[in-house]
Amino acid sequence: MRRKRRPPKPRDKESKCQREGSKQALPFVWEGSVRTAFSEPSALVILQKKVAALSRASLQRFVLQARRAAGLRGHANVLVTSSAVVRSLSRQFRGKNQATDVLSFSASSLMSKGGKSGALAGEIAISADIAAQNAARFGHSPAAEIKVLALHGILHLAGFDHERDNGQMARKEMRLRRLLRLPVALIERTQPGKRGSVNERRNKTLRPGARRKA
Repeated sequence: MRRKRRPPKPRDKESKCQREGSKQALPFVWEGSVRTAFSEPSALVILQKKVAALSRASLQRFVLQARRAAGLRGHANVLVTSSAVVRSLSRQFRGKNQATDVLSFSASSLMSKGGKSGALAGEIAISADIAAQNAARFGHSPAAEIKVLALHGILHLAGFDHERDNGQMARKEMRLRRLLRLPVALIERTQPGKRGSVNERRNKTLRPGARRKA
């Protein structure tokens, strides 16, 4: 009696994700230690980790709107995944062994790793776990937070750098988040006294005559 051959087990979550994503054209594909990008006529969006009230199609539409509003030439691939995967990306490409809310990789950096850019401006990785925490903290939906983070990543791909541009990216992000009807932007949260800042949001929750604890 012949035994049925069992399919090989995936070595890890990333290899399983790569096989399952081959038909979906995953934006992040691993070949050993080399990361390459698919060159496609439109942005690739994959929800590796589900987010309430957010579909792949709706996020893809938003990315297109945000890209046009930011003046970004070329398409942007977006991966919404776990903090563990974002941490792995951060460790490999930034040398920092820690998770963060959003990472952006320009097409030029992909080419330096052996990839082909084509019409691709770059790729964005978003932690759905941290997005959910931020959403709960600032009082909006996880789906809205994913879009806030996607916009932040798109601006980085467009060449903005809030650490060096004397507020240029912050002003651009604030204007675009209003245009796109998003809640408080990422950079605004770290700027006390600015409209939509963390302090302003906290003050709005106080009852008339109440004092905020120091």
